[in-house]
Amino acid sequence: MRSLALGRSAVHDRSIIDGATEAPGGGGYNRRTAMRILLSNDDGYFAPGLERLAAALAPRAEITVVAPERDRSGASNSLTLDRPLTVRRAANGFLFVNGTPTDCVHLAVTGLLDALPDLVISGINLGANMGDDTIYSGTVAAATEGYLLGIPSIALSLASKEAKHFVTAASVALELLERHARSPLGARLINVNVPDVPHAELQGYRITRLGRRHKAENMVRTRNPRGETVYWVGAAGPAADAGEGTDFHAVEQGYVSVTPLQIDLTNRDELPPVAAWLAL
Repeated sequence: MRSLALGRSAVHDRSIIDGATEAPGGGGYNRRTAMRILLSNDDGYFAPGLERLAAALAPRAEITVVAPERDRSGASNSLTLDRPLTVRRAANGFLFVNGTPTDCVHLAVTGLLDALPDLVISGINLGANMGDDTIYSGTVAAATEGYLLGIPSIALSLASKEAKHFVTAASVALELLERHARSPLGARLINVNVPDVPHAELQGYRITRLGRRHKAENMVRTRNPRGETVYWVGAAGPAADAGEGTDFHAVEQGYVSVTPLQIDLTNRDELPPVAAWLAL
């Protein structure tokens, strides 16, 4: 059984992929090399950042793409548990799921793929994922799911909504892949933000911590064409903690920000004060 890859592919039970067919001619991104990489995102399988990422990495690895069927930005680490999910194949060979970014990686790793990927990369996201963004980000969530399932994982974002230089972020992904091939990343989760500048203008890499944003702007109340009151979530607040050493500062200075993330949310400094509060 061939492993699930772009272009020519298969799964354990093809019936679980509704309408999936092999790409004509067996071309696409399927390259038989040692490293297997699972790509996902939160912008949807049709997003240009995902296409650029797959194209950049395909010559160096066997690429599988499993991504949401639509934009799921802000989905965070949510799993779909109230309904079954479907997996379909797009014309370019990408698989898309009617669920969240976390669903996509979870399904791929726990059943769709014949073999576990060596690396999960989520991106290239349209816009930064820095500071508090990481709590809400579907891009970070997809990488986090890979990490929770024991696979080295990278969340990759282009730190601009103008998206002029996806090729820069794709080149950074390729550089990180080459580093991983030389010296494996290990069981780590890293969050990477790339300035939206030509590659030649990058100042290098900086290891950073997450900054903080000011609180979000107020929600927006408006009316729809039927006269009903509807609400839009307000925009993210501007950077508050953006000093040297933060992801915000690194990107502002033209550096690729690389932030190691962890899942343990325990605030150990607060254990004694809370214990004392409970003892009152």
